[in-house]
Formats: sequence, C-alpha cells, structure tokens
Amino acid sequence: MENLTVAYRSCKVIWTLLVTILGYASSLPVGDDSICTAEELAKYSIIFTGKWSQTAFPKQYPLYRPPAQWSSMLGVTHSSDYSMWKKNEYASNGVRDFAEKGEAWVLMKEIEEAGEKIQSVHGIFSAPAIFSGTGQTSTELEVHPRHPLVSFVVRIVPSPDWFVGIDSLNLCEGDHWMEEVSVDLFPYDAGTDSGFTFSSPNFATIPQDTVTEITCSSPSHPANSFYYPKLKILPPIAQVTMVKLKKNQPGLSAPFINPPAKSNEVIDSVLETPLDCEVSQWSSWGLCRGICRKTGTKIRTRFVLLQPANNGMPCPNLDEETGCEPENCV
Repeated sequence: MENLTVAYRSCKVIWTLLVTILGYASSLPVGDDSICTAEELAKYSIIFTGKWSQTAFPKQYPLYRPPAQWSSMLGVTHSSDYSMWKKNEYASNGVRDFAEKGEAWVLMKEIEEAGEKIQSVHGIFSAPAIFSGTGQTSTELEVHPRHPLVSFVVRIVPSPDWFVGIDSLNLCEGDHWMEEVSVDLFPYDAGTDSGFTFSSPNFATIPQDTVTEITCSSPSHPANSFYYPKLKILPPIAQVTMVKLKKNQPGLSAPFINPPAKSNEVIDSVLETPLDCEVSQWSSWGLCRGICRKTGTKIRTRFVLLQPANNGMPCPNLDEETGCEPENCV
C-alpha cells in the first residue's frame, strides 16, 4: 500500500511539472523565432530605396496624373503568430485598402487587434512617402527576441492594387542580431483589383484572388504594365536595407544614402530594359484611286501603340500600298 502511495505522489509531481512546461511552451510564439536567444532588444534603421525609373521600366511609365511614386511605408515587428501578408494567400481587408487606395486605418486596426489578442506584435513603424519613382525614405524599428520578424508594405502609385514589401524577415540568428541586411523588392498584386495597367480604373476582382508576384511574363497579357517577354526576370523595382544601431548611440540613424544625379549605385546598378515598338492591326484597305482601265493604288494604315525605348525594336512602316483596279468605271 505504501509503494502505491509513493508511486501516486511521483506521478502527480511529474504531471504537474509537465502541465507547467506545456503551459509555458504554449505562451511562446510558434516557429523558428521562438529559439532566438539574442540580447533583449535591438534597434535598426530601415532605408527604403525606390528604383522605379523610366529606364528600367519604360512601358507605360507614369509621367503625370499622378507621376510614378511610392506611398508611405507601414510595417510591424512581430512573432510568427502574426502575418501582415503572404504570397499565395488572400490579402486581409486592411492590406486591400492599403494596396488599392493607400488607406492605412483598417490595417492599423488589424495590427492592434493581433497585438491585443495574442500579443504577437511588438511595435509598428512607418516612413514618409516618396513623391517620385526613385528616391529614399527611412525610419527606425525595434525588435525583441520573441518578436524578431519584420513585415511591411509600400504601395506602388499609381496602380490598381500593386505593392512591394517584406513578409516575416527574421533579423535574429541564434544568439545575435544581424548587423545589416539588404533585400531586393519586386511588385506584388494584392488580388483584389483586376486592372492590368498603372492607370487602370477600379474593377474589383470577384471572387478575390490570392497575393501573387508580378513578373515579366505574368500576368501573361501584352497590356500588363510589367510585361517584358524578352526579359528572364524583372529588375528590382525597389530595395530595403536594415542596419543595426549601436546601443551607445540612441536615436542615431544609419547614413542616409542620397545618390548624386549622374552616377550612383541606385541607377547604375539597374540595366536599361529594352522596349520594342508595338503597333496596331492594319486598317481595312482604302478606296482604289486611279484612272479607269489602268492600274490604281489603295492604301491601308496602322498606328503606334507603344514607342520603343532603350534600343528596342524600332517601329515598322505605318502605311502600305498595293495595286488595284479602279471601281465604278464607265
């Protein structure tokens, strides 16, 4: 009887210990970020560089109403329990509003609710808009061992629902924070608007599609503003760099890169994207002109849909003439 009592007490202790361990584990973020053992906090300067130039992206490049530019950046540091957006998954209402209209209110509410419910958000950060396709903006962010992931979105303006961003970039490497990281950015379609061009009118995608990366061949449609069938891959449309700030220099940002006008890393690193001329279909043949009982001529025409750029294929002849027999001769 005494042996049974001892065994019972031992099992009870083990069970209590197991419940305690499981309870603690369930409160940790799920995923690789849960094993981060770096110092308690780290601050970074985040620098966003727009590379959306007319040389790199000549097709339908927006010059006015409005010209090519970038919205403000909205980002968050978080654990793996939270996701701002993911490729091949449906965008939230907040991401939809931001990608289509640049409105951040709903997305901010979603972030706040995630932070309150599952404590998966450490902080929110934002950076000012860039009012041209090329240029830079920057801000600072703070990460924590239980919230070492960074996500953000920046809207491409103008566009139907296109954006660039990062999804859950981990700045922690085991027991230390990364000193610096740079990522090339490419355009994404939020899957909520069906426009093909930068200036397409609003036309909701019903049913909603998933977030997809826009490439030089997808969507495979000549009207697509990023459709460059001769390229294997689009050049980066933007880049983001995160630099860890030193502890003994609070509030000191990483150097702001202000590229000179003629020769700089931002522009020189981008290849000139060739753009071939595109023309319309031929019109129908015009009336045959000439003297009766002699060979006359008739003409058909076409017009330029897209001017060539960066040594692309030049435009062919826009009119064509052929022989004919004059009609209605007496």
